[in-house]
Amino acid sequence: MSRDGAAGLRHGWTTGACATAATTAAYTALLTGEFPDPVTIDLPHDRHPSFALATESLEDGAASAGVVKDAGDDPDVTHGALVGVRVTPGEPGSGVVFRAGEGVGTVTKPGLPLAVGEPAINPVPRQFIRAHVAAVAARHGGSGDVVVEVSIENGAELARRTWNPRLGILGGLSVLGTTGVVVPYSCSSWIDSIRRGIDVARAAGHEHVAGCTGSTSEKTVQELYGLPEDALLDMGDFAGAVLKYLRRHPVPRLTVAGGIGKLAKLADGHLDLHSGRSQVSFDSLAARVASAGGSAGLVAGVRGANTALDALRQCQDAGLPLGDLVAAGARETALGVLRGSPVAVDVVVVDRAGVVVGQA
Repeated sequence: MSRDGAAGLRHGWTTGACATAATTAAYTALLTGEFPDPVTIDLPHDRHPSFALATESLEDGAASAGVVKDAGDDPDVTHGALVGVRVTPGEPGSGVVFRAGEGVGTVTKPGLPLAVGEPAINPVPRQFIRAHVAAVAARHGGSGDVVVEVSIENGAELARRTWNPRLGILGGLSVLGTTGVVVPYSCSSWIDSIRRGIDVARAAGHEHVAGCTGSTSEKTVQELYGLPEDALLDMGDFAGAVLKYLRRHPVPRLTVAGGIGKLAKLADGHLDLHSGRSQVSFDSLAARVASAGGSAGLVAGVRGANTALDALRQCQDAGLPLGDLVAAGARETALGVLRGSPVAVDVVVVDRAGVVVGQA
């Protein structure tokens, strides 16, 4: 597996790539009686990875193969999970029919790129699997008419740690991936979930969504506005992902909510709020305090604060609404990214107890 030159991190393979490999091995065995092991697949950008089979089973009229997912150095929820595929002959002329096995979810809400009732195997992995089924059929004289049932070990349990229940994908995980490669810490699956969350909210007709940095701000916003669960976007650190997607797919109203530290970074123009990728500027907070008429002592205190929460408390003691100032700055950044899209924005700043300490 290759490493990223800058970070020295090992790339991995998506669940879609693993399912493609398992399908290729199982269909080959169904036609020839032999499992290729390792099995090689073709991915975009001239990649041709090989996968060792962790399981294989050949019975009358069915073949199954499994691949253990290696996500490289990415903290992927499915790293180490067994991705299994069972291939059986399909009706003549049916092509590839997909089924959700154990641990793979089923779509129950509109707004996703799959119809309600379909297994949560995303369009690009479906393309990969169809192309490899066709190639195996051409090599070994098959019809290409097969039923492909994909399963993910412990998928139902792992899915509780993902967005799937909120998106209406029930019973397990989604089979994801657009290139087949997991780039470490790209958080592409999280950003994809944000986009799908907006799609689902729009399809449900919601006119107000909320992007929240964590569970505390989410709970506060839900209580403030009575928003349904599928209008709540688990934004995390990816404010830019929410704003850029809403620019192209607008919803009438967006609430952005989070703690003073995350939203202070948004106010300074940072769209990735992760502590490793952006920092709170105490000089900037001090400048906001000064422009709001704060005393020289308060300005100096904020500039030398240990944390954004420390700066907030100093300002609260002095009767200066730093939370409101940060909210106003964050709202200005958000509107700048939205670039005139018809999305009304308000910002809510909360403390660790979920108390609202600033709004704009």
